[in-house]
Amino acid sequence: MSLEKLKLSKRLTATMTELGYLAPKEIQSRCISRILGGQDVIAIAPEGAGKTTTYVLSTLMKLKFTTDEAPKFLILAPNEERIDEIVERFYQLSKNKGLRIIGLRASGSMEEEIEELVDGKDIVVATPNRARAIYLKLALNLNRIQTLIIDDAEEIIKQGMQNTVRELAESCGKVQHLVFSTVEHQKLYDMIDNFMNENCASVEIDELENDTVDTLDLLLYHVPNFTTKINLLNLLLQDKEVFQKVVVFVNSKLTAQKLASSLFSSNKEEIAILNPLFYDDFGYETMEDFKENNQSRVLIIARENTNDVDLSAIPFIFQFELPNEKEEFLNHLVKNDHNEESVMLTFTTDLELPMVKKIEQAVGKRMDILELPEDLAIYNPIADKKKKSSKEEDKEDLSRGGAFHQKKESNAKTFNYGGGEKAKMTMKMKKK
Repeated sequence: MSLEKLKLSKRLTATMTELGYLAPKEIQSRCISRILGGQDVIAIAPEGAGKTTTYVLSTLMKLKFTTDEAPKFLILAPNEERIDEIVERFYQLSKNKGLRIIGLRASGSMEEEIEELVDGKDIVVATPNRARAIYLKLALNLNRIQTLIIDDAEEIIKQGMQNTVRELAESCGKVQHLVFSTVEHQKLYDMIDNFMNENCASVEIDELENDTVDTLDLLLYHVPNFTTKINLLNLLLQDKEVFQKVVVFVNSKLTAQKLASSLFSSNKEEIAILNPLFYDDFGYETMEDFKENNQSRVLIIARENTNDVDLSAIPFIFQFELPNEKEEFLNHLVKNDHNEESVMLTFTTDLELPMVKKIEQAVGKRMDILELPEDLAIYNPIADKKKKSSKEEDKEDLSRGGAFHQKKESNAKTFNYGGGEKAKMTMKMKKK
């Protein structure tokens, strides 16, 4: 497919050609026509698939010259680095130094940003929190917004800014919504379901690198939260005949200590930590010591301040947490003569899925997703909170003792009306 098929302006087509784009990427060919047609779009694609270029081209195509001071496009990004990249991309593709665009950054001067907004901007790029802060000062006019774009949605969710995004979307009113993410999960839909139009288009690009790496068998468990990870590991490790020697990777020594104390063990030496944080925690200084001790079955390794470890002859490697950098994961999955029979099992939550995608991109293949065991205890924090609350109420009732007396049946209250119901009843009585 040629660039002409995107039906861009001649100027944008020429700019794309100058930058070395001879053909559009799949996400551009599938999304741009929908965006220009005014449709809401949810686009799921890996890093480097062309998501940013897709909405920048679409925005520049829809942008019309106006003297109106209010912005027409609001782009939400997770951090300042991303804001700089987006603004730079707009200048690069538009070749217009006079483009009316502004990046709102937490590190910048709010007064200066407000002054620039008053002068008039067409495109605003901001973190959700910064956009909301300036909006509450009545300096960011959302009444004329035509398109709301949420970039790197998975990172925005990871930083806990979902409520802020929902508030801004509600303030924008009936506009076009474009959502771009590297992964698709329930937390994404929880954030956007209330404001996306019913006829929105879902576009998913599933690209992998052509070069595949010869890796260990890669298996994946997708769980809802950290506590369920602990429950799953405990459940799997019950099979001592299969899991005779296991290494478990976590991100910090504090997590290693917490995990070690949460795992069931039949003797003190069964669960060990490599270079433990506390002196009273059982552990080893080297991998060789762990391999030589038949009493030790599980070794927990914290990635922080840990040099490369020799995992040869370790049949099962658990990635209990995903690292911040994919290279820390990739170091342990390449197959060699000493680990041909080894298996790597990864535990991931929704928030860690972006890193799973990056790893899959790097090795050029997907991890095999395993079904969760039927007898796995799934931790539900809301249900657990209700149980604790109920127990506390029961204790409170018991503690009342002789001072508490059951009401007479004639005085017992058989109804419990809320304020709204009482108001309605009062109004009915007045009408009579």
